[in-house]
Amino acid sequence: MNLMAFLGAAVQNAVNLKTTKGQKMKKTDLAKSDAKKLMGKMAPKGASAFGGSDGAVVDKREQRRRDQALGLVPFAVKLNGDLVKRLNGLAAERGQDMNTLVADVLAKGLGD
Repeated sequence: MNLMAFLGAAVQNAVNLKTTKGQKMKKTDLAKSDAKKLMGKMAPKGASAFGGSDGAVVDKREQRRRDQALGLVPFAVKLNGDLVKRLNGLAAERGQDMNTLVADVLAKGLGD
């Protein structure tokens, strides 16, 4: 169903004032209901929000337990955009993920 057909149906429904459980709906409530229906139809079933992984999804608690078992600690920093681009390029060049690369660079910089 294209958008124009949907809007035409929504206007027609607004004129008819659909009833829900014996109560009349306001035009704004009807429009919200129709929009929710449309949005539900647009997303294919089973599509992930970020579209990447096909693997098993691990919840945050389980991931935190795994990281702690490996001795990993979350460490957030704000870096200059140019530096991040260089790090991304270096990670791609070495075939490493960003966590491993940053750990290596920091260890080397600290003389470990």
